Amino acid sequence: MRRLLLLIVLLLGGDARAAEKVDLALVLAVDVSGSIDAQEFLLQRNGYADAFRDPRLIAAVMGGREKRIAVTLLEWAGSTGQIQVFPWMLIDGRAAAYALADRLKTLPRQVFGGRSTSISGAIDASVRLLESSPYEAERRVIDVSGDGHNNAGRPAGYARDAAVLKGIVINGLAIMTDDGILDIHYHQEVIGGPGSFVLAIETFAEFKNAILSKLIREVADLPAHLAPTPKQLAAVD
Repeated sequence: MRRLLLLIVLLLGGDARAAEKVDLALVLAVDVSGSIDAQEFLLQRNGYADAFRDPRLIAAVMGGREKRIAVTLLEWAGSTGQIQVFPWMLIDGRAAAYALADRLKTLPRQVFGGRSTSISGAIDASVRLLESSPYEAERRVIDVSGDGHNNAGRPAGYARDAAVLKGIVINGLAIMTDDGILDIHYHQEVIGGPGSFVLAIETFAEFKNAILSKLIREVADLPAHLAPTPKQLAAVD
């Protein structure tokens, strides 16, 4: 009887295997538009790589119910410029976290023409990645980092609202090197969902500790008053 049921499932195009459960499915949506120069790009990439080598982030991963998360990286620019840089990776301990960090260090930057910034395009592409993820996640989060307002594609708030309706949380890291009110734009038009938040930094040099703080908070699902701040993390380094 079991063989007959399996044959029916296969004939109907189904998959008899259950999706692997994770505590979090996380899309790192990173701005690589023309306003990000080569040095700033490296500070971003190295900041993510260093974060996944940090024992505090690995401890946050291992503190979850499933003790594993799934991560992918989306680089984005204008309304038609979004590329998944690597497929979903399962992080279930130090070895896997270090492997992701090594991958981040070696992958080339995606290059898009023009200087437009489409946060809405990044959110929409991230939603598609989450919906096609091979993992069953208790929480789904889009982690948007960028240095400019949405100026291409549909309004960012429309994309945000559509994602939140699907149960997705969007958090932001506003890099305010060229735009002193970018954090306001992120608060009003980008972030959404239960517990969503924005971190704002004034220079790319602050990116390393800011992204580590942000990732620990996202992975451990911490409220603001319990999450380590970038300054606290910098003091321990």
